[in-house]
Amino acid sequence: MSEETPGFDEKPEVPADGTPDDAAEPKAAASSEEEAAAPAGDSAAADVALLAQLDQARTALSERTADLQRLQAEYQNYRRRVERDRIAVKEIAVASLLTELLPTLDDIGRAREHGELVGGFKSVSESLESAAAKMGLQQFGKEGEPFDPTIHEALMHSYAPDVTETTCVAILQPGYRIGERTIRPARVAVAEPQPGAAPAAKSESADGDTPSDKDTDAPDKG
Repeated sequence: MSEETPGFDEKPEVPADGTPDDAAEPKAAASSEEEAAAPAGDSAAADVALLAQLDQARTALSERTADLQRLQAEYQNYRRRVERDRIAVKEIAVASLLTELLPTLDDIGRAREHGELVGGFKSVSESLESAAAKMGLQQFGKEGEPFDPTIHEALMHSYAPDVTETTCVAILQPGYRIGERTIRPARVAVAEPQPGAAPAAKSESADGDTPSDKDTDAPDKG
């Protein structure tokens, strides 16, 4: 049996790599600092990536908004164009229908002038004229109005001493329009001023005295 040698203490155990525990502590602290710095760097990189994604999203939103506004403007233009075409087609259809009724309206007018618009014929005629008026048909053309080649068609021509310009002296057929659109000009007889006729001289001056009165009232210088 072996005996323990007195006076010798047991040596402390040394790690396998030969580094004491006190020397390992600074390395552990340094490692902890590196680990703390690493998440901070990753967070900054993540923020940069998020900002880049946000800029891309804003750019995409601006592009989509511009596309939507453009499509909306095109749709509004399309709606206005369709509405304008619809109104034009309606006006053309109404004008075509009323143009076919003009001879009948002319017959009604002649019958009224000759006193033949009586009885049931009068009621039917008035209903037809009322329906045409509701559809926008307007009659024009009066005696004594100045001749306008854009709305009048001259079928007869003469000279008259009592007119100062080309004037409609008789309405042979009334004109008709729908709104601003003329569907038939008024057919008229016109008269022009007599060639070489001077305008009528005023018989009185501005103060109401005639030239002869002034001569009479003037004192005799002799």
